[in-house]
Amino acid sequence: MKCSRAEIHAKFHKIPGIRFEDQKLTSFSGLLIFQALFNRLGLKERLRKCFDHMKVSPIFGHHLVVVLLIVHLIMGFRRLREIDYYRDDPLVLRLMGLRRLPDVSTISRALCQMEAEGVEKVRELSTAMVVEGLKRESLYRLTFDFDGSVQSTKGHAEGTAVGYNKTKKGARSYYPLFCTVAQTGQFFDFLHRPGNVHEANGACAFMMKCFQRAREALPYTLFESRIDSAFFSQEILGALDESHVRFTASVPFERFSELKSLIEQRRRWKSIDQEWAYFETPWKPKSWDSPYRFLFIRKRVKTQYKGPLQLHLFEPRDFQFDYKVMVTNKTESAKSLVLFHNGRGSQETIFGEAKTDVALDVLPSRRLAGNQIFTLCAMMAHNLSREIQMLASPCASRSLPKRPAHWVFEKLDSLRHRVIQRAGRLTRPAGQLTLTMSANAAVQRDLLHFLDVLQKAA
Repeated sequence: MKCSRAEIHAKFHKIPGIRFEDQKLTSFSGLLIFQALFNRLGLKERLRKCFDHMKVSPIFGHHLVVVLLIVHLIMGFRRLREIDYYRDDPLVLRLMGLRRLPDVSTISRALCQMEAEGVEKVRELSTAMVVEGLKRESLYRLTFDFDGSVQSTKGHAEGTAVGYNKTKKGARSYYPLFCTVAQTGQFFDFLHRPGNVHEANGACAFMMKCFQRAREALPYTLFESRIDSAFFSQEILGALDESHVRFTASVPFERFSELKSLIEQRRRWKSIDQEWAYFETPWKPKSWDSPYRFLFIRKRVKTQYKGPLQLHLFEPRDFQFDYKVMVTNKTESAKSLVLFHNGRGSQETIFGEAKTDVALDVLPSRRLAGNQIFTLCAMMAHNLSREIQMLASPCASRSLPKRPAHWVFEKLDSLRHRVIQRAGRLTRPAGQLTLTMSANAAVQRDLLHFLDVLQKAA
């Protein structure tokens, strides 16, 4: 139906006056679905048990501070001071089970009072919730990716050090090692380290602990992993092989001049497609005990090389191809292995989303334990956003060569704009607590779908 111009356009000039009063209005109506998720997981009670050993019992318990930080990050805030902007929100207060939220100074003191035992228990709880989701989904195959990510600070937080920092050179930082699950896009666990350590520092023991924890809960699952050249060592590869973990690992050219000779002497390359070719051979460094399957891969370069000409002693230089070497204990075809190993780039997407959406790169405290708790809260906020979407949509039927996530996940930022950040009013018509929102068919469909799924899952 065609409308007239007068029915469409209107003139508004006057700026209305502003009045602030308590109207029981909320800006985060969509938090209702996370309240249902927290109740289903028993999150608050389980966090309470993580701090039962602490003798100090403040009005705002340490578990409440952790829950508040998780909610704070889910809503999209990064700095502690921003709690003041939703201090009186009735839905946040109901989710927390409080009549008032703690002051920023109270939260800062609670972070400073955190200690190693509490951090370890929260870390175990974070992993346990991921394991529960994996058991529920009963996936045949799980792919664990391992990589470090820099957390920079302008101050002198406890435990930080000056080390590798690509974006903020010379800044003090942490360099935690993360384990992520490719099929669900969640953080499984992390190893906290100062910023001046090598990427493989403590990696072997951490990897074995992750696989042991997962295998105890999922004994019939096939485990695999893909790692970069920083983890290329006989200790790590041997431990993965003995644990029956199928792996691929990048091989560093600069450490083995023999690899360059093998590539230069090779005349026949087997074609994978128009872009990729390969050859393979059993090989081992001289100091290793047993050989592994090594794949030598080249990729046709489409761009012209414009850099200065110089001799490269350890790295093959070719204007037509880029080369890389990969070691594996898998028995699949070269094409499947190349796709599988290249799929590890999805972990960088997880890091990027977590730093942007849940402040994984923020260090709010000067104390080591406080910063570790905040990192765990960021990991749990990210994991919970994935958990609620896994419950609300079906899993893909099969695994693809690159091992992408089995669900089509929305970024948490998109979930905020679509569902969480919706205005509403809490009222009690006829004594029945009711959340009234503006009529919107899309919001109504998504919100009711999430609530229906969570109530059925409970």
